[in-house]
Amino acid sequence: MKPYKFIISGGGTGGHIYPAIAIANECKRRWPDCKILFVGASNRMEMEKVPAAGYDIKGLWISGLQRKFTLDNFAFPLKVTKSLWDARRIINQFKPTAAIGTGGYASGPLLQMASMKSIPCLIQEQNSYPGITNKLLSKKVQKICVASTGLDRFFPKDKIVLTGNPVRQDLLDINSKRKESLDHFNLDESKKTLLILGGSLGARRINQLIDTQLEHIAQDVQIIWQCGKFYYEQYKNKSNGSVQVHAFISRMDLAYSAADFIISRAGAGTISELCIVGKPVIFIPSPNVAEDHQTKNALAVVEKGAGLLVKEVDLDQNFNTIWKGLITDLNLQNNLSSQIKQLALPHATTDIVNQLESIIND
Repeated sequence: MKPYKFIISGGGTGGHIYPAIAIANECKRRWPDCKILFVGASNRMEMEKVPAAGYDIKGLWISGLQRKFTLDNFAFPLKVTKSLWDARRIINQFKPTAAIGTGGYASGPLLQMASMKSIPCLIQEQNSYPGITNKLLSKKVQKICVASTGLDRFFPKDKIVLTGNPVRQDLLDINSKRKESLDHFNLDESKKTLLILGGSLGARRINQLIDTQLEHIAQDVQIIWQCGKFYYEQYKNKSNGSVQVHAFISRMDLAYSAADFIISRAGAGTISELCIVGKPVIFIPSPNVAEDHQTKNALAVVEKGAGLLVKEVDLDQNFNTIWKGLITDLNLQNNLSSQIKQLALPHATTDIVNQLESIIND
C-alpha cells in the first residue's frame, strides 16, 4: 500500500496553526511513512511557524474581506479566484489521501477544491461560534471535529464529533509539578498565586488594568504577570517581591501548576488548556477578534458555571467586585474548578486523527 498523503491548511493565528501542527505530529506518530504538506496564506505567520515545526508549506495569495472599506477589498475576488486555481494545482501535484482544515484564510480554497475532487475532507473548529469559512465548508466535508457542544446550530449534526482542541501534553500532569513550579518561579508556598495571561504578544487592556490595580491585588496574592513582548519594556519595572513580570513564559505547565487563580483572554486553545488545568478563571475576552469569537468562547464556559467573565468595557466598573468575590469565597473557587474540569477533553489530537482515519477507510 502506498503511504498516506495528507494536505493540511491552518493559519493566520496560533489558534489555527498549533492544532494543525499537532494533528500532523499525530499523523506522523501513527503512520511514520506518511507524507504531509501544509498550505497557508503567503503573508501570514504559518509560513514561518510550519517550517520551524519541520513541515513543508506552500502559500496562497489570499486574505480576508475587510469589514471597513479598503482598497484591498477590490482585490478580494481576484485573490479568491487565483487561490482556488493554485489550490487545485497543488492538489493535482501532491495527490493527497485526505485534506484537513483547522481554519484560516487558506483553508477555504484548499478544502473547496479538495472536496470537488472527491478527496475525503475533515475540518476542526476550535471556537464555540464558527467562522464563515467553516460554515460554508461544513456542507462539503465528511467530518467536523468540534470543541464545544451546540454547534449543530451551524453544522450538519450527523457530521459533528466532539473531540476538543489539541493541547500540550505536558499539561496533563501539572498536579505532580507543584513543588517544581514553586521553585521555578521562586514563590512563597504559604501564599496564593495569581497567573495573568494576555497571549504571547500581550493584551493592552489587561495590562492597563493590572497596572492600575497592582497594589490592591498584591495585598491578597503573589503574581505571575505575562504582559507580552510588546509591553515588557513598559511594565518590567513593576517586578518586586510579590510581582513577577514576564514578556513570555516558556514553561506554561509550571505556571499553570503554580497558579491558584487565573486571569486570561479567551482564545479557543487557551480555554481548552484551562479546562484541563482546572483552576478558577476570570475571562477578559478580546473584543478585537473576528465575529467576537473570544466573548462567545468565554460565554460557553461561563454559562456552565465553569468560569467568570468581565468584558473589557466593564473592567473599571466590575473587576474589583468580581475579584474580591472570587478570592474570598472558597465554595465559589471549588465550584469553578470542579465545573471547568468537567469540560476537559484531553485526548483531542488522538480523537481527531481517529476521525481522519475513519474517513480514509470509508
